[in-house]
Amino acid sequence: MLELSSIAVDHGSQRALWDVSLEVGERELVGLLGANGAGKSTTLGAIIGLYPVAAGSVRYSGEEIGSRSTSRNVAAGISLVPEGRRLFGEMQVEENLAMGAYAPAARPGVARGLERVYALFPILAQKRRQNAGELSGGQQQMVAIGRALMSNPKLLLLDEPFIGVAPMLVEEILRVLRDIAAGGVTMLLVEQNIHRALDFVERAYVIENGRTVLEGTREALVGNPEFNNKFLGLD
Repeated sequence: MLELSSIAVDHGSQRALWDVSLEVGERELVGLLGANGAGKSTTLGAIIGLYPVAAGSVRYSGEEIGSRSTSRNVAAGISLVPEGRRLFGEMQVEENLAMGAYAPAARPGVARGLERVYALFPILAQKRRQNAGELSGGQQQMVAIGRALMSNPKLLLLDEPFIGVAPMLVEEILRVLRDIAAGGVTMLLVEQNIHRALDFVERAYVIENGRTVLEGTREALVGNPEFNNKFLGLD
């Protein structure tokens, strides 16, 4: 479904990604791991079209999308849950959710999308008229995920979705993400908690200083001494 081949991305005059490659097959759950500043968020931004690709290739469903706009990529079935949620705090929960259906093809399905989100996160149905800024961190993350689902994506990009979320709500959100995945949605997850990420994904890539340095299944990575030493604190 998704293939990145040696992509490079610049932020102004600074190169943020030098050589990132990864593949995500249809219905797979894949992780993107690395230290802070390694380029994980930039990689997701390049996929969805927030950052133009300076070199290399981004292919989605067989088409090159490295220079396509975000709106076109969302319309094609890619959606991003951004780091920090980026909600409109003074707008109601339901208004924030509806913002996820801005693509013309998604607008007729707003009512159906809201029904789906409220079924996944019943607490949001109760708080739909409340301003998003008044919710807890976990509830705000539910809104961010729900907003991404409003475009009915085939590929869901999740950027650090558990930062600032209470442990009890982390488990609830993970359960919902598994339900979404069981419904056929492919996911690429950026997560700073390595153990949590590896419990969720089937395979993962590790990037360091803007380059892909490791890849493998959960079992292969956990059995890799280099990965253990850098990320799990094991010898």
